[in-house]
Amino acid sequence: MCGIVGAIAQRDVAPILLEGLRRLEYRGYDSAGMVVVGPDSALARIRATGKVSELNALLQQAPLPGHIGVAHTRWATHGKPTVANAHPHICRDTVAVVHNGIIENHEELRVRQRAQGFVFTSETDTEVIVHQIYAYIEQGKDLLSAVQAALGDLHGAYALGVVSRTEPGRLVVARRGSPLVIGRGIGENFIASDVAALLPVTQRFMFLEEGDTAAITTESVEIFDRNGAAVQRTERLSELTADAVERGEYRHYMLKEIFEQPRAVADCLEGRIAEGRVLEQSFGPDAARIFDQVQGVHIIACGTSFHAGMVGRYWLESIAGIPCSVEVASEFRYRRPVVRKNSLIVTLSQSGETADTLAGLQEAKRLGFGHSLAICNVPESSLVRESELVMLTRAGPEIGVASTKAFTTQIAALSMLVIALAKFHGADAERERGLVQKLLGIPALIEATLKLDPVIKELAKRFVDKQHALFLGRGPMHPIAMEGALKLKEISYIHAEAYPAGELKHGPLALIDESMPVIAVAPNNGLLEKLRSNLEEVRARGGQLYVFADERLAMVSQPGVTIIPVPHVDGLIAPILFTIPLQLLAYHVAVLKGTDVDQPRNLAKSVTVE
Repeated sequence: MCGIVGAIAQRDVAPILLEGLRRLEYRGYDSAGMVVVGPDSALARIRATGKVSELNALLQQAPLPGHIGVAHTRWATHGKPTVANAHPHICRDTVAVVHNGIIENHEELRVRQRAQGFVFTSETDTEVIVHQIYAYIEQGKDLLSAVQAALGDLHGAYALGVVSRTEPGRLVVARRGSPLVIGRGIGENFIASDVAALLPVTQRFMFLEEGDTAAITTESVEIFDRNGAAVQRTERLSELTADAVERGEYRHYMLKEIFEQPRAVADCLEGRIAEGRVLEQSFGPDAARIFDQVQGVHIIACGTSFHAGMVGRYWLESIAGIPCSVEVASEFRYRRPVVRKNSLIVTLSQSGETADTLAGLQEAKRLGFGHSLAICNVPESSLVRESELVMLTRAGPEIGVASTKAFTTQIAALSMLVIALAKFHGADAERERGLVQKLLGIPALIEATLKLDPVIKELAKRFVDKQHALFLGRGPMHPIAMEGALKLKEISYIHAEAYPAGELKHGPLALIDESMPVIAVAPNNGLLEKLRSNLEEVRARGGQLYVFADERLAMVSQPGVTIIPVPHVDGLIAPILFTIPLQLLAYHVAVLKGTDVDQPRNLAKSVTVE
């Protein structure tokens, strides 16, 4: 949830740390801070509430010289967003720690440490870590050994960066449950929560495994597994470039990422379709054998990814004829699901580091689910490494907190999964070719739909003063309505709900009046006439209707009803296409309201805590 970055070099590291924080700000922006070991080996710290720009302003006034340091941008869990609660945390001017994660036994440790004479200056769970490390240093342990010993006392999740004035030439790191990468340079090395933070300084990376610790100097990286044994981790070359995460001509990352969707979906499909069929090897070398055995699918995900999973369920059952259940990962891990024989557990995550989804996968393995497939955007992520089969969505870096292209590429990946599984459950080659042909047309249709941007920008003016909104859809368009509602509430702070349109009469109609806009998605499918009837229920009660409708439908605007034509699309891929105008609507409403589109309040991009 938070972002950490560290560096040890033969040059001043503060500018490197600051740029890393800027690139990690999507992970949290309640406060930011850094500590540098200065030329005199003293710890120099600077912290600020708010965004990284506030920290930068302080650094302009008081630079921090030094060749080793760590920095942090925070999404608050324990303790309010204050300077006192901002990382790094320091113990007795000797040890400094930055932390991403949650320490579950911090209260127990806090009581014990107070009895030992430690003074607490924050409300955070992190401060117990730095005190525990210091206690072991006082016992005569070196920094690495002290960190390893302290980890044995911690329950929970963490990615840690630790520096000490006692060893000014060494940076110690550790990870459990939260991501951490090491960037390799020449005469310098770096750490960060993800690759994007370090792209200006290196493209060579090592990815720590669960339970790893490491001691890093300018010339070396020593890694130890959870048992303390020295291990080697493969060095990999990232294909990302530094400018891949820049806004370019766009006002916001979110708008850039909305308009990147034709390319993102095309990249997702590329190389995975040939001669009218989906290549099951795209999911892994054993995919064909596994798919032939699959008798049920269980999808677990969170947030936007959960909505993609709901779309997938409709397709898996209607096209592939395979029973499918979809569940929020944070619920799945705390109940006792009944395991179907030969079930495929499918996890969906943009980052591949979502704590609840990772824990759900681990629980599924423990319960005996047959096989696992990760649909993910980050190739080096924990979810990818822990799954048997993998389909990378290839959306590219997504910086805006509100997910856009990650969502549409997840649906594209799910559509390929459905077609691949259908082949093993009775679908003939002709039907497969027909479905594949529809997939190949998606990028061009998204391009055409993006031309609605000026129309939707004008439409957004009608929503600025609204407090509530209701989204409606039927069948696979219901999760698209849910995603539209989520986008509006995420970045516009307008309370929005989504319902299956047939449920209007079971409660939501009570909310309908002239101040409650109702947004409906109406593709040209078998549920259209039912949806029309539901819309008449709204209109009869004075509600203001906004209908995104297939352009071939005989629907025209009239008093109380605004029709926005969407390019004609086949039912299979309609969910992808109808997502686009809802993203644009949320974006333009947010811009008009003056909210922080890319970094909405109280949220963060990668949710690596429960």
